[in-house]
Amino acid sequence: MRTARLTVRGFLLDMDGTLVNSEAVVARVWGEWAVEHGFDPEAILPFVHGRQAWASMAELLPDRPMERNLEDGRRHLAKEMADVDGIVPVPGAPEFLAALRGAPHALVTSADLPLATARMTAAGLPMPAVRVTAEQVGASKPDPEGFLKGAAELGLDPADCLVLEDSAAGVAAGRAAGMRVIGVGRGAAEHKPTVTVDTLERVTVEPSGDGTYLVVIDES
Repeated sequence: MRTARLTVRGFLLDMDGTLVNSEAVVARVWGEWAVEHGFDPEAILPFVHGRQAWASMAELLPDRPMERNLEDGRRHLAKEMADVDGIVPVPGAPEFLAALRGAPHALVTSADLPLATARMTAAGLPMPAVRVTAEQVGASKPDPEGFLKGAAELGLDPADCLVLEDSAAGVAAGRAAGMRVIGVGRGAAEHKPTVTVDTLERVTVEPSGDGTYLVVIDES
């Protein structure tokens, strides 16, 4: 096992798969949608992860009018919001968020604010004071807009921010924003983050006293 050390000024955190394990809900809701539209649920789940629902639908059904995708995406979001059964924190997430108290950090998620609030609450995790949710961006991950907006709201240069992500779309968005990325989860390494960990239990944060933070990562 190799230990990596990064010096940063702020943190930009994905939610689903990074802080919150919502796999059961996502599988149920997207599985129903997939069957209804003639897709293999197992095949589309990796693709839709980390993106806004309408954006995934637009790529999966490119010939369908965008108005239909947006409308279907809203219905899809309502179903996900109503279903919190099985939502739990990712291992190490409570401790990691506790370590960020006082540090500049923001939630950057493809969920809208009501869904993000419902899932963070269901997982028993505190909602960061700064958050960039679906309503605040015009483009879904892998576009870097959300992470760039998060850095701006924290008053930080993108190069001074550390992204924590688990999905291909999220890692690509963080890299496109010019940020270093910790890939969280056993499958994250294939998405080419800066470093990878199995769980957040392998990440510690130590203030350096000069406005920076030393992040120690026991890599997977």
